Amino acid sequence: ENNEMNFAEAVEETLKPIKSGEVVKGVVIGITPTEVRVDIGNKYDGVIPFSELTDDSNADINELVKLGEEVEVYVVLVSDRDGVVTLSKKKIDAVKGMEEIRKAFESGEILTGRVLELVKGGVVSIVKGVRVFIPVSECAERFLADLGVLLGTEQRFRIIKLDEDRRGRQRVVGSIKSVAKEESEKAAAEFWANAEVGKKYTGKVKSLTSFGAFVDLGGVDGLVHISELSWNRIKHPSEVVKAGDEITVYIKDMNKETGKVSLGYKKEEDSPWVQATKDLKVGDVIKCKIVRILPFGAFAEVAPYVDGLIHVSQISNERIDKPSDVLAIGDEVETKIVEINDDTKQIGLSIKALMTTDDSADEAPEEVEATSYTEDSSFTLGDILDAAEATEDADNTDAE
Repeated sequence: ENNEMNFAEAVEETLKPIKSGEVVKGVVIGITPTEVRVDIGNKYDGVIPFSELTDDSNADINELVKLGEEVEVYVVLVSDRDGVVTLSKKKIDAVKGMEEIRKAFESGEILTGRVLELVKGGVVSIVKGVRVFIPVSECAERFLADLGVLLGTEQRFRIIKLDEDRRGRQRVVGSIKSVAKEESEKAAAEFWANAEVGKKYTGKVKSLTSFGAFVDLGGVDGLVHISELSWNRIKHPSEVVKAGDEITVYIKDMNKETGKVSLGYKKEEDSPWVQATKDLKVGDVIKCKIVRILPFGAFAEVAPYVDGLIHVSQISNERIDKPSDVLAIGDEVETKIVEINDDTKQIGLSIKALMTTDDSADEAPEEVEATSYTEDSSFTLGDILDAAEATEDADNTDAE
């Protein structure tokens, strides 16, 4: 008799009318790509359309609910004609989520949500079922011209404003900027605590200028000067890197007081000097082209971007007043390497060392004191420019 009464009560319960606006509980009995069917203990099954499950169009419906799971839902519409009760889970989630949002606002808790919409003046994220508006001024630590880069990304933010609009609707405002700034300051403090000249970092190229590339090292930006990007001459950093690239750099110089960090990018082992000299040794005979003539000697191209100096004393067996008496730019000459100086990055060459004399083979060869043709006649860029200017002035005088 009790069993009969329980059955009768259950039947009566299913026949009770259900109204829009009610909150009911049910069990998930079916899942399709577009909807979820729920047994709500009524003569009609309930249906939660995907749009009433979440605002995230990219969400996987099978990750949102599971078969057999009990869910609390809001009754949107009862259709006796179609025998369907339309339900909403996101409305219930939003009500519950709003309480959590309020607590997060009061505590300053950092929340994580996916940016789902671009709207006038900012973006919208959904967190705990609640729409959070993030104004353009709060979308990044620095002004972000293209908000589209945030679309679909997970962002960390704080709730900075919680109130109601003129219609009495709850308004929630978030800030990515406040979290990013705090994290940057923490990362910067950690960077300066451990940074040292020569230390390597993997960073992301943030922006390019005509004079170099700025790289985010984690809380601190460093500059790779254009001259440090390549051993070859380039007109713009974009010939080597682009914004967004991850590159390995090392600290060349830094100043904690000014916050400036100078970075190196090109590797020593790739330098023209290393590439040119790795297979050369003193005593080798090489053919090279004269590329510049100055009063103290002639420069010959040993390899691309690497020149060797043929000192005036090493051009001929006979005494000459100036290198141009014997050599001209473009001449190809055979020379002997007499010095390779890795410290000064200079190569000494000699044409004279390959010349034969008319002296009798029976005569003892004259001893030649070892000298450094690069150090004894050391030259700087200033020496070269001064000499070149003097030569140009002399040529102009002769022309007059």
